Amino acid sequence: MAEVVDTVLRPVIPVLELVRDLLNSLCAGKEPWQVMIYTCASTLVAVAAYNFIFQEEPITVRAKRTFFKIMRMIPQVKRKIDEQLSSTLIYIRKEKNTHLGGQDYVQYLPKQGLAKDELMIELNKYKALDRGNWQDGWVSGMVYNGQMDLTDIMSTTYGMFAWSNPLHPEVFPNVVKMEAEIVRMTCNMFNGGPKAVGTMSTGGTESILLVCMAYRNMIQEKRGVKFPEIIVPITAHAAFDKAAHILRMKITHIPVDPITCKVDMKAMRRAIGRKTCMLVGSAPGFPHGVIDPIQEIAELGMNNNIPVHVDACLGGFLIAFMGKAGYPIEPFDFQVPGVTSISADTHKYGYAPKGSSVIMYSDAKFRHYQFFQQVNWPGGVYATPTLGGSRAGAIIAACWSAMMFMGESGYVDATRKIITTARYIIEELRKNDHITVMGDPQVSVVAIKSDRFDVYRLVDKLHTRGYTLNPLQFPASIHLCVTLVHTKKGVADRFVKDIRELTTEIMKNPDLKAVGQAAVYGLAQSVPDRSLVKELASMYLDSCYSTDNSSPAANGVA
Repeated sequence: MAEVVDTVLRPVIPVLELVRDLLNSLCAGKEPWQVMIYTCASTLVAVAAYNFIFQEEPITVRAKRTFFKIMRMIPQVKRKIDEQLSSTLIYIRKEKNTHLGGQDYVQYLPKQGLAKDELMIELNKYKALDRGNWQDGWVSGMVYNGQMDLTDIMSTTYGMFAWSNPLHPEVFPNVVKMEAEIVRMTCNMFNGGPKAVGTMSTGGTESILLVCMAYRNMIQEKRGVKFPEIIVPITAHAAFDKAAHILRMKITHIPVDPITCKVDMKAMRRAIGRKTCMLVGSAPGFPHGVIDPIQEIAELGMNNNIPVHVDACLGGFLIAFMGKAGYPIEPFDFQVPGVTSISADTHKYGYAPKGSSVIMYSDAKFRHYQFFQQVNWPGGVYATPTLGGSRAGAIIAACWSAMMFMGESGYVDATRKIITTARYIIEELRKNDHITVMGDPQVSVVAIKSDRFDVYRLVDKLHTRGYTLNPLQFPASIHLCVTLVHTKKGVADRFVKDIRELTTEIMKNPDLKAVGQAAVYGLAQSVPDRSLVKELASMYLDSCYSTDNSSPAANGVA
């Protein structure tokens, strides 16, 4: 053994002696206190440099933001930007005033409460602001069912449980039981087996935030990682970015293949490091409706001992029934080894009211890291399964009613109608030489782009005909999310016909650029300084909360 050690160390000894001599020369002529001070200072500088380089945000992102911040200090640049922002703000206010039909905002409580008849009159005024054309398939997604019999059932259920709150199971065991049953039914839909568990949440964003928090807490406890990393396809829902922002996690976006729109598995494999706490795949992704290679991602997770989350928030209540509806797809759920969690929104194709989703885990050991417990509070032991304390029991009850009303046969029938309609639209759009259907959408979302004209012009023209579709970016494109309302007779044919007519019209002068709202979106995509786009988004959000009753002209709106 001694000979082996000697053989290994002999080549290293000269290097160690060289390092020793170098350090001794640096310390020559210095007193012990100086050596100590220099050592401490060097350590602090090294730690500060490490923390600066290895923050949640990459150094390139921070450098770019600093550059644009300095550029905006130049008077000419600042003036030009302010003019553009002011012009955009005027447009936003004008659009908002148009949607509200000039109605004033209520700014103070009425001196006396309104009688029921008076209140109904006011409510009908607000109801009249609803465009209402979603019922005939003019919008993308948004309303996933809309049938009056289901609406009546959910409304009645909501009234029955309006005051219930699962935070107090001793008083409201009914909604606690309903929530448990919703979770169990959903876990079974996704082949979870008896070990699968979950909770409800207020929507897909909270479900995603909860699973990110669970995996963050797990890696922090087990391995002491300070800033865990989420690895997601660039097409994954923005809720993962929100979760990373709120939870102080690093998020790494993996590019997708430009043709298939599926995540680049080689790039995902290279991105994995010791701080990676979860891998994500979408089934399907929101932008293009494409299902990521879930089995490959799950295998990658197993090989690296990393949890794998399948985000099925959008189409979960479709893909779970596609096989029985005659449209089989590759396994994507808990039957795939390595899949440890799934999110699915009951308030989309589950046809429950807005404000309900389910987050599921393959094993209770993962869900425990989602729970919050404060056991030292003078108010008593405080434990909650999700972000909220009090929760709307009426939403849980209405969700339960929707699932029980639909039943498996109802979901299978609805899925068959939606997938049949979506694939008909895809087939017809692919006959149009002026546009390209992106990837191979297998579920309900159909995304199109164009290499021959500004696709945002198509958004504009569709808007003039009454449509509200989703504009996308990187690359510029738009999508239609097919729901049950689009399966009505004639709706799909009308949409295909309108696309054909409008693209033909656009191609008469293909070099023109979009105007109006679509132009604003196109501008946002082309701006290299993303902080400006953030300002535009903030301006829009500010306008949603504005209760200014002054006239459009007083707001600077012509």
